[in-house]
Amino acid sequence: MTFSLEALSACRADLEEEASANDPQAAFPVEGMARLRKLGVLSAALPETLGGQGFGTGRQGGIGLLHLLRLVGQGSMALGRLVEGHINAIRLIACYGTAAQLARAATDVHDGALFGVWVTDGVVPLRMEFLDGGIMLQGEKAYASGAHHVTRALATARTRGGMTHMLLVALEGACTVSSISGGLAGMRGAGTGRCDFGTLGLPPDAMIGQAGDYLRQPEFCAGAWRGMAVALGGIERLTTLLRQQLSERDRAGSPAQQARIGMALIATESAYLWTRKAALIAAIQDRHDAGEVAATVNLARIAVERAGLDVIELVQRGLGLSAFTRTNVVERLTRDLATYLRQPAPDETLCEAASWFTHRDLPRLEDMS
Repeated sequence: MTFSLEALSACRADLEEEASANDPQAAFPVEGMARLRKLGVLSAALPETLGGQGFGTGRQGGIGLLHLLRLVGQGSMALGRLVEGHINAIRLIACYGTAAQLARAATDVHDGALFGVWVTDGVVPLRMEFLDGGIMLQGEKAYASGAHHVTRALATARTRGGMTHMLLVALEGACTVSSISGGLAGMRGAGTGRCDFGTLGLPPDAMIGQAGDYLRQPEFCAGAWRGMAVALGGIERLTTLLRQQLSERDRAGSPAQQARIGMALIATESAYLWTRKAALIAAIQDRHDAGEVAATVNLARIAVERAGLDVIELVQRGLGLSAFTRTNVVERLTRDLATYLRQPAPDETLCEAASWFTHRDLPRLEDMS
């Protein structure tokens, strides 16, 4: 299937309109997902030999994937989260699965499947046992994006011996889904829920890769750049709305507002440059020390988070109370971005990256061509 970034960019306004309409009821973006599927977004990460564009699985596809994810994020960060999870699953299957498993996943994608990666355990952690030539799964996953709509979940589960495996689960009737207690303030359209697998039997080939592959470096940290690209789209959109709304109110010319616009533009460009650097080093991670790749992407993750928080503050201060009215798309976007930026262990991430580069230099962009 051919894929066009221009066609994706052209539907941004429609994706945003649906995201705003769905937010009060935390409704899933059914129309937007169908449109992205029709445009070839969900198949773009597949290798070209399997009908994709190689975005995320091919060495040259990193920058194309960056622009795909940021464009989706500009329209709907909830959709961006779902697309990023879908692509993450395909990437992990491509990295650690067999050729047959990847080919089967590609067939499923072309048939309309939505993949996801579910890692966070619920109250009853997801556990697995090898029984009678198969796999027995018990437990639950919390904060599972697209819980009601993902049809193929790449879920992590632990054995009694403490080893972590990735399992690809066909979800049709395989688990009981419930909403997150209290709901989320932002990213409400991502359909995040809790999935209880009960007691579920799986065939041996449901296991992707070997024990410990999910946490294997540098892939584990390197993949974080894809989430940054979605956040970048939200940051870009908020900065655009700040400029537009100040201009519409004839307030953009005041020195204070010009300073806010300037600082927002600086933060946005910083987020783009760090995300691009992370995408490039992730694409050629085999040329670099694993610690260098992980530390570079982790610094980028913190830089993008800081840029996003700065832009949220600048937009809210610049627009005043109007940024907090639910009729203004800015109000939803700031909630979505703030929620999306809450990735785990930011302090640990920063300190580990700083430790790595205390006695080493950062890799330069010219070394990643």
